[in-house]
Amino acid sequence: MNIGLVLSGGGARGAAHIGVIKALEEEGIYPTHISGASAGAIVGGLYAAGISWSEILDFFKTITIFSTYRYARKKPGFLNSVNFYDDLKAFFPKDNFDILSKPLFVTAANIVKGTCKIFSEGELIKPIIASASFPGVFTPTEIEGEYYVDGGTLNNFPTEPLIPICDKIIGVNVSPLKNVTIKDLKNTYSIVERAYKIKLAGETINKFSDCDLLINPQELVKYGTFNMNSIDNIFNIGYTNAKVVLQKSKIEFN
Repeated sequence: MNIGLVLSGGGARGAAHIGVIKALEEEGIYPTHISGASAGAIVGGLYAAGISWSEILDFFKTITIFSTYRYARKKPGFLNSVNFYDDLKAFFPKDNFDILSKPLFVTAANIVKGTCKIFSEGELIKPIIASASFPGVFTPTEIEGEYYVDGGTLNNFPTEPLIPICDKIIGVNVSPLKNVTIKDLKNTYSIVERAYKIKLAGETINKFSDCDLLINPQELVKYGTFNMNSIDNIFNIGYTNAKVVLQKSKIEFN
């Protein structure tokens, strides 16, 4: 049976994906195809390469994002995305999708053309970096003369490549929409940000029906995109929620 695993974007909240993978494996469920956006592309890429959940968790806990040597100079963004290449190169000695033990699909947004691209072959590391390049914080990533940013910008829950090839799809959304009041929306930025998040959440929710099993931890609303100091807590939320959903589910994955 082909089992698809779709992993949403969510920054530091992506550590919850790792907890879900641990829970799945404890239940004897091993996805055969992976599709991810942003942080989901990083976790998905490492998992597709055969890296254990514990090693992926260590990676999330030890990687330093806001180090001075990563700062961008004379580029649009605070952090130079290409400065993360060597961090991933340690896990992908050959920079190509064909080294992966599971098929992987990674989304990224073409910042010039305004189109979404799903990478699944050829050069591997840059598409993963591009997919996780939060706009305005990371510089766009150049791939074959085109420039890409965060996959979540246009497709934060990429079920599309899995639908025609998978018998079952497991979806993990780590970007739940937080409940707010009008008093929380105090300025222009907060209104614009809220509108963007509503749009993103709406597009994601519309694709939940593509999944046979959905893990959507609402507790993650307490954590921000760059809340890297709470990786263990976020991991545990993903693990605990997945265990509960799996115990209640009557779906067979064998």
